[in-house]
Amino acid sequence: MLVETGDVIPLDGEVIEGVASVDESAITGESAPVVRESGGDFSAVTGGTRVLSDWLVVRISVNPGESFLDRMIGMVEAAKRQKTPNEVALTILLVALTIVFLMVTVTLLPFSVFSVEAAGAGTVVSLTALVALLVCLIPTTIGGLLSAVGVAGMSRMMQANVIATSGRAVEAAGDVDVLLLDKTGTITHGNRQATSFLPAPGIPKARLARAAMFASLADETPEGRSIVELARRDGLDTTSVDGARFVPFTAQTRMSGVDLPAAANSLDTDDILLRKGAVDAVRRHIEALGGVMAPEVLRAAEETARRGSTPLAVAEGNRVLGVVELKDIVKTDIKERFAELRRMGIKTVMITGDNKLTAAAIAAEAGVDDFLAEATPEDKLALIRQYQADGRLVAMTGDGTNDAPALAQADVAVAMGSGTQAAKEAGNMVDLDSNPTKLLEVVETGKALLMTRGSLTTFSIANDVAKYFAIIPAIFVSTYPQLGALNVMRLASPSSAILSAVIFNALVIVFLIPLALKGVRYRPVGAAALLRRNLAIYGLGGLLVPFIGIKLIDWLLVAVHLV
Repeated sequence: MLVETGDVIPLDGEVIEGVASVDESAITGESAPVVRESGGDFSAVTGGTRVLSDWLVVRISVNPGESFLDRMIGMVEAAKRQKTPNEVALTILLVALTIVFLMVTVTLLPFSVFSVEAAGAGTVVSLTALVALLVCLIPTTIGGLLSAVGVAGMSRMMQANVIATSGRAVEAAGDVDVLLLDKTGTITHGNRQATSFLPAPGIPKARLARAAMFASLADETPEGRSIVELARRDGLDTTSVDGARFVPFTAQTRMSGVDLPAAANSLDTDDILLRKGAVDAVRRHIEALGGVMAPEVLRAAEETARRGSTPLAVAEGNRVLGVVELKDIVKTDIKERFAELRRMGIKTVMITGDNKLTAAAIAAEAGVDDFLAEATPEDKLALIRQYQADGRLVAMTGDGTNDAPALAQADVAVAMGSGTQAAKEAGNMVDLDSNPTKLLEVVETGKALLMTRGSLTTFSIANDVAKYFAIIPAIFVSTYPQLGALNVMRLASPSSAILSAVIFNALVIVFLIPLALKGVRYRPVGAAALLRRNLAIYGLGGLLVPFIGIKLIDWLLVAVHLV
């Protein structure tokens, strides 16, 4: 099939004719376009990529269901998220308490029958009283409030411009200790921008900037526009020249430029052919015109590439004026945000398809703890599973189709709002601002959710002490009058004690809903300090409030003659 400028290549295949520049960022996540041509090592094309210039004739070489996208879908479907440690711990606690209180309640009936027969006095405990005791003792409070806590977490995520698909995803964020970040579009903006002009020896910087600017006026790519903008910031007039003949970029020449009329040329030479492009392409161009590229320019280009940037050579006639450095800009303040994550105990790992030198340079600038270079989708997935096998909880941010399997496997998967649909489908959160450091707010919200749930659980368990003092004396006082001493609240009667406890058990859930929705504010302090504060406020509060509440309800029931 024939694919031309602007077309999307529908399926994986091999180029059998033509040369073209192809945007593979939707698949690989890398912003720089690549050249695909027939023959050699650069003839394979992937379905879903877009032709930026020229045309290709492609032979489809995959069977239905075996394309790159199909393979990504299979990896996503095979990925499975694990339960968080806090989720497992809470489930075990709630199940254990429920089983214990259920066994206690069940055994009270035969114990009551035996006691009545042995003492010859009192009445056997009623089924209604046993059901009331079970309802009051099992952790109904925390069970009833878990949904409110989850909804509140999702609501706070929305306030941070992050869409969470479930409360469980927000909860998992509170336990994260490893963060994996895709480089392009996540740590960096994803579009290469001109950052500096590096003139050749003896060439004024203004002359290089002017030539690069004229050669980029008709270039509508982000790189070309950034060169014009950089020249404008340097004070150059970016108005076009009458009679200029612009030379568009092609995959064959890998250059673009402009032919200026001699009368309009205000440079120091009569040559008016201005070209900018890949260093090797410009080198061949000037050599064809009888020129030679200075060794200093080649060294500048190599140093630029070593820094993780892309060098573009600028030529005027048969002379190279210097190099324009294109750089995938690291997002603002990202290094400081990563330092905050590090203080929270979260390890940051950058994942990129770049070579190791480029990856190391960008990792150092961004301030991440580690990086994985030349990463394939399988490598990303394997790295996440390795961390999870070590007992770590992993968060992943990404924006490309190639990130989808890793996002599906990660415990917390934040897809960038500017990313592909496949990435958004695989994640359990979508950051509408496309800011990777937003995970700081996500983690803080997750920790606040865990603290809220822990506080409510502490309060709920502490409540049971007062209910014991209310219900146990009430159901056994007729058989064992000595148990009347446990009626420290001086409740009016056994029936009012049971009814007051049941009513309080229902009302306390209603009164705790505002706390569940508002949440406990996260404070970056140690776990021991948080535990002491939690026990002091919610443990002691959960112990004292039921005594007061049950007594007030008992007074009210007696006052309205309901018992």
